[in-house]
Amino acid sequence: MTLTNPPVYSSMNYVGASWKQLRADNSWTERMERFGDELRRERMRRKVSMESISEETKISVRHLEALEAGEYDSLPGGVFRKGIVRSYLTAVGLEETPWIERFEASLRESGTENGNTDWTEFAENVRRNRSGVQPKQNLRWMGVGTMVTMLGVLGWAVWKFALHGRLIP
Repeated sequence: MTLTNPPVYSSMNYVGASWKQLRADNSWTERMERFGDELRRERMRRKVSMESISEETKISVRHLEALEAGEYDSLPGGVFRKGIVRSYLTAVGLEETPWIERFEASLRESGTENGNTDWTEFAENVRRNRSGVQPKQNLRWMGVGTMVTMLGVLGWAVWKFALHGRLIP
């Protein structure tokens, strides 16, 4: 039996439900585990080892195991999390679109943030750090230009003195 189009579980039953209600219901945990279990079953059915996926994708076995266990908090956030899933699907030979949709539904139901806030915070930190470095770089290049000019003047003076014995013509 081939599971190329896994069922997408709707979160409509949980609209307006609080985190405690979802946790008490425990069905979101089952759905996360089901997604991971289905990934594991497909991987085993296709006889692909964790080590070969890790070697092909350069993703640690620890992260791959967390994905199959439904432990999304153990995975890096944001685009990295989705990238891990895509790489896993490609390595196993599964169709991306339905599985990514299923993963996103499972991620929403788990209460795990999508991680866009982490990515935005990272980008802001990079921007702040780059803007702080730029004036130092400009000052450095100005110093280099001054040194080159001074060496040019010194070279001209030595050349003029060597030719004529004096600096003034």
